[in-house]
Amino acid sequence: MTTTARAQGATVWLTGLPSAGKTTVARLLGDRLKAEGHRVEILDGDEIRRFLSAGLGFSRADRNTNVQRIGLVSEVLARNGVLSLVPVIAPYADSREAVRKRHEASSTPYVEVHVATPVQVCGERDVKGLYARQAAGQLVGLTGVDDPYEPPVDPDLVLATQHQTPTESADAVHALLAERGLL
Repeated sequence: MTTTARAQGATVWLTGLPSAGKTTVARLLGDRLKAEGHRVEILDGDEIRRFLSAGLGFSRADRNTNVQRIGLVSEVLARNGVLSLVPVIAPYADSREAVRKRHEASSTPYVEVHVATPVQVCGERDVKGLYARQAAGQLVGLTGVDDPYEPPVDPDLVLATQHQTPTESADAVHALLAERGLL
């Protein structure tokens, strides 16, 4: 009789400004991990906000509630052997710390990745047109421009996406997961 080891789960939390490259890196990494046979879920911040957090606004309290909901789902998935990739702005340090503590309480691996793309580069990418709308006075509360973003003080990995390709960024996260024995 052969026994199969239970898959190792973990949360990989990718935080950064809008248009920093979080979702692109998560999708590339997710594809690679799936091809290697890992169980993977991507909890994209925009998708979660539309469904699980529908009705929430962008106040600090609502952003915190959104982050805590995503953190709970991710921790449950990771605790049950899924590699949970979470590309979410998560602008406040205390919200991210609460998610980390939730993972620590259940002895679930948690890796924080700061997608540290400068706001100027994010504005040039402007994937969703948010920076243009903010500049035109049509949007107030854009994270990193006229609403705060508190960068992680001690992330597990910093990605300077303006200096590397999305594939190189995804490879760096993969290498960290391998180094930590999470693959």
